[in-house]
Amino acid sequence: MVKQKSRNIGLDVKPPKKTCKDIKCPFHGRLSIRGRIFIGKVVSDKASKTVIIRWDYHRYNPKYERYERRHSKVVAYSPECLDAKEGDIVKIAECRPLSKTKKFVVIEKMK
Repeated sequence: MVKQKSRNIGLDVKPPKKTCKDIKCPFHGRLSIRGRIFIGKVVSDKASKTVIIRWDYHRYNPKYERYERRHSKVVAYSPECLDAKEGDIVKIAECRPLSKTKKFVVIEKMK
């Protein structure tokens, strides 16, 4: 019997090259993915297995008939096999609540 290195999470992403024994990893553990998917930049990786992701977007302001720049920051879980660092562009997906503030998990490093 051949053991599968990483499981299919149901999204079109590249599985990580490294393996881990983390139960909260979507590829090597039991964490399921649902809901929204975002691409953003890691602005902080100081906490253990946690990264803060920021993405910019534009919002139309009807009073001035222009677009304004805005941004959002989200706390995400970073599995050991992906090892996201500050400055990386990553793809995150929504999952079940992992803690009080973590409801997203990193699923791919883009750059």
